[in-house]
Amino acid sequence: MNWLFFYHIGFGIIYYVYTLSHRSDSKAYFSRADNFEGSWFQLFGTETTFIDFFSYPFINYFEFSFELMMLLFTWIGYWGFVLGFLFFKENINVKVRVFKKVDLLTLVLFFPNMHFWSASLGKGALIFFGLMLFAFSLNKPRARILGLLFSSLLVFAIRPHMFLLLCAGGLYGLYFGKNIIALRYKVLLTSIVMVGILILKDQILSVVNLGDSTTLVADFMQFSDNRSQNLSEANSGVNMAGYSLLEKVLTFWFRPLFLDAPGFLGIIVSIENLIYLLLFGKIFRLNFFKFWKNAPSHVKTCLMIFLSTSVAMTFIMSNLGIMIRQKTMIMYFMFFVIYYFLAYDKSEEVKRRLHILNSSKSRKIVTT
Repeated sequence: MNWLFFYHIGFGIIYYVYTLSHRSDSKAYFSRADNFEGSWFQLFGTETTFIDFFSYPFINYFEFSFELMMLLFTWIGYWGFVLGFLFFKENINVKVRVFKKVDLLTLVLFFPNMHFWSASLGKGALIFFGLMLFAFSLNKPRARILGLLFSSLLVFAIRPHMFLLLCAGGLYGLYFGKNIIALRYKVLLTSIVMVGILILKDQILSVVNLGDSTTLVADFMQFSDNRSQNLSEANSGVNMAGYSLLEKVLTFWFRPLFLDAPGFLGIIVSIENLIYLLLFGKIFRLNFFKFWKNAPSHVKTCLMIFLSTSVAMTFIMSNLGIMIRQKTMIMYFMFFVIYYFLAYDKSEEVKRRLHILNSSKSRKIVTT
């Protein structure tokens, strides 16, 4: 983790140098908070406004420069990796190696794309921290209820629709995962979540301009068509109008893949996407269904969050640059499922070998 700290800080420096000669949202966030003439709480809101609200006291009360704000958000992004590391280690005590010699946890912690988009002033660092805090707290929900509440509110403030998907994934894992939570607690948690969604539904729907909609499905499809068309016209746009749902999801997960890589950064991301593809392929085994049937609740929650978010994103993403950035929010949920399954598979293989060895010894004793 010490090496990871300096590695992540290095990406913060890379992103800062990038902003010096390129257009960047980080500059806009700093400028808005720095030049805002009203009171701090007038900035309170969701999405972009929340980043302005969060940044305001550091810039105006503590007089943070742009460089210090970049460092602050880079540091917050690093704590997302710390929480992700703890989430993995608390649940999986088996060391898993892939590609013969590579430690899987080390591999997923050092993916460059994950660090680049969580090492700058903006939504990326805060949302990644919030999601990893949610995952870490989910492992022991009773003891870490404050972590669950804080992370849920943080995710809602930055991306309200992501909060909805977290709730859906959490409820799925709660009801269909292998856990020992009593039915009354399940009903209580479900009621709290549903009440929260009803209270916050206007903010959630406003993300896709559906706050006043009376025909949600039709209006959402119209919004997604318009958004996809606008994004596909960008320099790194992808025309996914004729794609099936599966093709859209695969595009979101694994593109760019060398042939459509936009520039040098695209080549780096393509290498990373190829590794994603190889890792995803490791769960396509028959015993995965046996594993999934008895998987604990947090494993099922992670997969449901990953799948539901992926499907939702495909309706409004047609730009490779945005897809590269957006999927960093959720990839660790899938990495956890893959890691857990491979650890389970390794443990089952050890059990099979021990069983064969014990059976062989038993036969020798009987023969003697």
